[in-house]
Amino acid sequence: METRRRSLVKAVIWNIIGLCTMSLVGFLATGSAAVGGKLAVVNTGIGLTMYVLYERVWSAIRWGRHV
Repeated sequence: METRRRSLVKAVIWNIIGLCTMSLVGFLATGSAAVGGKLAVVNTGIGLTMYVLYERVWSAIRWGRHV
């Protein structure tokens, strides 16, 4: 079983990677660092929240585990 802290740390690290990637994509798509950055921050906030919830739901599901 995974702890909540581990799930949160994994989610934060993954979202930092996503924030950097989305900032670059947003900049390339819009030509504006400010607009690209805003899009990336919104995407990261939503993604972090959904990832933590997703991980917590799956940690409660016993299917497919060999304990």
